[in-house]
Amino acid sequence: MKYAFEDLSPEQFELLVVFLCQRLLGIAVQHFTTGPDGGRDAKFVGTADLHPSKAAPWVGTVIVQAKHTGGYNKSFSDPEFFSQSGGNTIIAKEIPRIKKLRQTNELDHYMLFANRRLAGNAESAIRSHISKECGIPPGSVYMCGTEQLDILLKTFPGVPQRAGIDPVDGPLIVSPDELAEVVDALVKGKAALATMPDNPPTPRTSFEEKNTINNTSKPYAESQRKRYLKETSEIHAFLAMPENDALRQCYEAASEEFQLRILAKRKNYQNFDEVMEYLARLLFDRDVILRRNKRLTRAVLFYMYWNCDIGEDKRC
Repeated sequence: MKYAFEDLSPEQFELLVVFLCQRLLGIAVQHFTTGPDGGRDAKFVGTADLHPSKAAPWVGTVIVQAKHTGGYNKSFSDPEFFSQSGGNTIIAKEIPRIKKLRQTNELDHYMLFANRRLAGNAESAIRSHISKECGIPPGSVYMCGTEQLDILLKTFPGVPQRAGIDPVDGPLIVSPDELAEVVDALVKGKAALATMPDNPPTPRTSFEEKNTINNTSKPYAESQRKRYLKETSEIHAFLAMPENDALRQCYEAASEEFQLRILAKRKNYQNFDEVMEYLARLLFDRDVILRRNKRLTRAVLFYMYWNCDIGEDKRC
């Protein structure tokens, strides 16, 4: 069975890594709570059970780091993850923390798990970089990507259950595909949009009442209306064009999925500001078209809310 690691929450992925490390290193693997972790999600002190092998196990203090992304088809080679010269990458930000642990004798070996593809050349380059920058022997640096994670989970099939990995309990996850088609078409139809009448569709419940029902804060709601209200008329008219019937179906499929997932996953204490921002970040992370057109994507999300396609509504 292959796991969609991107559909896990960061906390679920981290816990999965901890339980895997308990099998590889030993039951004494210590998991740290979420927060400023100083470069470590877990720690093991002693002689490893299985890693890197039973014949020649690691001995000493092992620091474990888990890096999760919600994006599709990510790799260790992505420029935001590692670059030899980049100072703002995920690896670059970890280097000072690893160095500090090494200098204070709190680290003998380092393990980095990420739900990203790991090619051989990237593994060699990153391992050498960490070794050189932090003064750790290359043989004491280990990286694990999705390919190896799949193998480990087949070797230790009981780990996901121990980690409490259950799709029902997962985070709010949606597919960006249909929305990306709509946004891409809107981008290409800019000339037509400019001629659309400035007459936003009337929400089926007043905006103020909808905000109250959904616990949307007044500052956030007003900011959304100020920024994106004009676009609602353009989007409404564009989707109503007979020649855009296929796009309208894509929009309806996307909004239906978003609404059902929101209803199923939203916690009672969350205001709708949090839901909208989480949804936007997830979509940007998962699709390059949406990431390149952030403002328009947010405008379509606001249209969904304004038009009562997402969010609770007494009259819908």
